[in-house]
Amino acid sequence: MAEEIQIRNSTEQAKVRSPVLVAVFSFFTIFIYFFYWWYKVNKEMVEFGRANGTDELGDSPGKSLLAVTLGALIIVPALISLYRGTQRIQAAGRLAGRDETANGWIALILYLVLAPLFPAYLQSDLNKTWQRQAMPSEALEDGAATQVLPSESATTDAAATRRDETL
Repeated sequence: MAEEIQIRNSTEQAKVRSPVLVAVFSFFTIFIYFFYWWYKVNKEMVEFGRANGTDELGDSPGKSLLAVTLGALIIVPALISLYRGTQRIQAAGRLAGRDETANGWIALILYLVLAPLFPAYLQSDLNKTWQRQAMPSEALEDGAATQVLPSESATTDAAATRRDETL
């Protein structure tokens, strides 16, 4: 089952999904699950972008879905949607503070050679992004991977405010 993670500065949640299950479900449902997955991850990225005040992560998951379903009949819209979706996943990773994000060339090769592994690869990268953005900002600034409890954070903030006021 997928773990839900709160998108910082938003009421929405993102899902940390199993990349293996994304690939298996996509393959065995003849890519019907892929269409559902594509809509959901684009929706999560739109919410993440809104929460961070940018439209770099897209604005309409419905258009992305339409491009890979009906647009696939003309081929070009689907390819453009997959290309831009990969770019949005890379941008989400950078926005979350990750140095290394999904490689577009690897994604392209997987799409062309082993299609079910394409969404698995992208989901694996998104999982890292969602987990990274869920870390408290203090942990991100320190480069630490451990989380700070909210009560500890509030105590530290209050002490820093009092110290600044006395200066």
